[in-house]
Amino acid sequence: MPHPGVKIVLSVIAPAHNERENISELVMQLTTALSALDLEYEFIIVDDASDDGTLDILKDLQGDEPRLRVLHLPPRFTPRKNGRANGQSMAFWAGIHHACGTLIATLDADLQNDPADIPRLLEAMTTHDADLVQGDRSRNRGDGFLKRISSVIGRVFRWMILGDTIRDTGCSLRIMKRDVALALPLEYRGMHRFIPITARQMGYKVIEIAVDHRPRRAGKTKYGNLSRALPGLIDCFAVRWMRNRRCRIAAQVIEAGDSRDQKPSDNIEVLPLRKEEALR
Repeated sequence: MPHPGVKIVLSVIAPAHNERENISELVMQLTTALSALDLEYEFIIVDDASDDGTLDILKDLQGDEPRLRVLHLPPRFTPRKNGRANGQSMAFWAGIHHACGTLIATLDADLQNDPADIPRLLEAMTTHDADLVQGDRSRNRGDGFLKRISSVIGRVFRWMILGDTIRDTGCSLRIMKRDVALALPLEYRGMHRFIPITARQMGYKVIEIAVDHRPRRAGKTKYGNLSRALPGLIDCFAVRWMRNRRCRIAAQVIEAGDSRDQKPSDNIEVLPLRKEEALR
């Protein structure tokens, strides 16, 4: 863990479910990419109910890398199946709520996202004064015909239901301001696929930039498959319902000693949706 008293600027969060073959390389690549930045950082690996020894490797790595923090999520037990992973949404939620940084970056632990792109995301955030910068792998994936067609169909449905114009919602590589991250309703399963559009719905500025996409070098895909197509469509309607029901909370601060005759100001502060967390 970073030295106590050090103000962390950037927290990088990566969920990992059975990634023992990739996790050491991920930590090394993160260290290389972030050490070039002139800021204090930490990276948080969220072990999501791994049963392949991923957690043991992370514990060993912590001894050599003081900026590495490790969270462990126990298996999720359901009436249908025991010992399931909690999923990316919950893993991101846990990482965000334990992060110390004023900026939050996320990426996958399977090495398909390139940590070397994080400085570019940070630069784009500063250049465009954005609240969230979303990675876009679509130009670099090299997908087959059927995969490209299914992606296009998915984007069309998202545009029709939500007005979502983000090209690559499945890319976990992104950077956002802390108040954006804390406002995301990631306690709901599947919401990680709606991070950019949810941020836009809340009034934050979201941009996309092209990022690298690398083939998986070891292990198997753990999160996301074709069986998520129908649940993903249903989730679109849930996100639209939340958009229509979401309220912004406006409040005027009244200080001790203010005159009773003082009229309410027109300059009323709009508080974050999760104000008790974003303001802590």
